[in-house]
Amino acid sequence: MPLERDEETRLCLRAAGGDRRAFSALVAGHEKRLRAFLGRLAGPELGDEIAQQSFIKAWQGLRLFRGEARFGSWLCAIGWRCYSDHLRAECAETRKRENSAFGVDEAEAFSGDARLDLDRALAALEPVERAALILCDGHGWSHVEAAAILGVPLGTLKGSAARAKRKCRAILTGEDE
Repeated sequence: MPLERDEETRLCLRAAGGDRRAFSALVAGHEKRLRAFLGRLAGPELGDEIAQQSFIKAWQGLRLFRGEARFGSWLCAIGWRCYSDHLRAECAETRKRENSAFGVDEAEAFSGDARLDLDRALAALEPVERAALILCDGHGWSHVEAAAILGVPLGTLKGSAARAKRKCRAILTGEDE
């Protein structure tokens, strides 16, 4: 259940001062949405791991939170950066092993069933496209908020979301883009 803006501001101020209970209340108010976002991006297990990293980074950096954005969008932005850091590390490790970008042979990942489900369609998107689609269409963030979360210009976010919809539609219907 989302927190009221004034209550959230008071909790942020208390948490920034070291109040763990206030921070726990903030986490409780935003945990479900963050875990759902990261779970769609990275899968349930990895999404939970990245969410935990996000909460730790939020706790450590709460004194830097200026309140210009809602706490939830600030937390989502931290989650996005943690996910991006994970992807960079994974790609570097993969290059070392000379495997594909996701650690799975691409032909193996997409062979078999002609019918692709939403998770497979999302997996085929570029990370920014997937995040834009999940944030805007899946979680109801506005384009402006999603652009701030991802740290990209508004036009880039809108283009990424539109491209993601087009690609998913093509994948799910079996049509060429």
